[in-house]
Amino acid sequence: MQDLIQDFINYLKIERNLAGNTIDAYQNDLTRYLQFLEEKHVNDVKLVSMTDVQNFVGCLSDVGLSARSLARNFSSIRMFHRFLVSEKITDIDPTDQLQSPKLPRHLPNVLDLNEIELILETIDYTTSKGMRDRAIIETLYSTGVRVSELTMMKMSDVFFHEGVIRVIGKGSKERIVPFGHQASQKIKMYITAVRSVLIRYQKSRDFLFLNMRGGPLSRMGVWKIIQEYVRLAGIRKKVSPHVFRHSFATHLLEGGANLRAVQEMLGHSDISTTQIYTHLDREFLIEQHRTFHPRYQ
Repeated sequence: MQDLIQDFINYLKIERNLAGNTIDAYQNDLTRYLQFLEEKHVNDVKLVSMTDVQNFVGCLSDVGLSARSLARNFSSIRMFHRFLVSEKITDIDPTDQLQSPKLPRHLPNVLDLNEIELILETIDYTTSKGMRDRAIIETLYSTGVRVSELTMMKMSDVFFHEGVIRVIGKGSKERIVPFGHQASQKIKMYITAVRSVLIRYQKSRDFLFLNMRGGPLSRMGVWKIIQEYVRLAGIRKKVSPHVFRHSFATHLLEGGANLRAVQEMLGHSDISTTQIYTHLDREFLIEQHRTFHPRYQ
C-alpha cells in the first residue's frame, strides 16, 4: 500500500499542484494511517472497512488530536480512497458512508507552538518561583503527563542519563516517557538552585515538584501556576494542565510521529476499540520523541 500512497502523493503534486506543506501533511496523515492498518494486518486496500477508518479516527481523537486536525486527517483518508476508486484500483470506498468530524464553534483547547513559546517567555527565570514554574511547564509539554502524574513524580523517577521519566498513571500502571533537552535542563536547574533550598523545610517526601513552602505541589497549585502565565501571555483560550497534554499529542502527530508511540507515551492502553496495544521498545519511543517533539533540542 505504500506504493499506492506514493502514487496518490504524485497525483497531488502533478495534477492538483498543491503546496509543499499541504502535500507533506497528506503524506504524514496517510503514512500513519498505513501503519495503523498494517498493525491490524490489513495489507490490501480492498480489505479496508468502514470500521477500520472509524477506529483510526477514534484513536486520533483518544490521544487528544484537535477537531480541526481530526477533520484534516479524515479528509486525507477520504481523498486517498476516492483516488483509488477513480484509478480503478478498487471499487470500494470505506469512507463513502462516513461523515467528516464536525469542527467545534469554539476555539480548540490546543495550544499552537507560538503560544507555548509565548507562555514560557513570560516566566521570570531569574526568580526561584519562575525557575520552578518553567521546569513544571516544560515537563508538562515535553512529556504529556496528566497533572496528577506530575504532582506524584518523585526524584527517583527522573533518569537524566537515559532521558526518560518513570510515570505512575491510572490504576498504578507504570510507563516510561522520554523528555527532551529543554525540559531536562530546566529540571536540573530547578533541582540544584530551588529544590535544594525548599527541602530544608523537611516536607518534600522525595516529591520532585514542591510548593514554595517545601511541601508536595497540589493539582490546584499547578492549575494556578498555568493561569498566571496564560494571563501574562495574553492568551484568551481556556488553558488547563490537560491542554498541554493535548498539545503534546497534537504536535507530535502533526509532525508525523507514530500513533502507537504517542499512545504509549500518553499511557493509553488501547490503540483502537478492537485491538489491544502492544508494548514498544523504549529506544523507539525516545527516537520518536527526539524526531518529532518541537522542544526536544
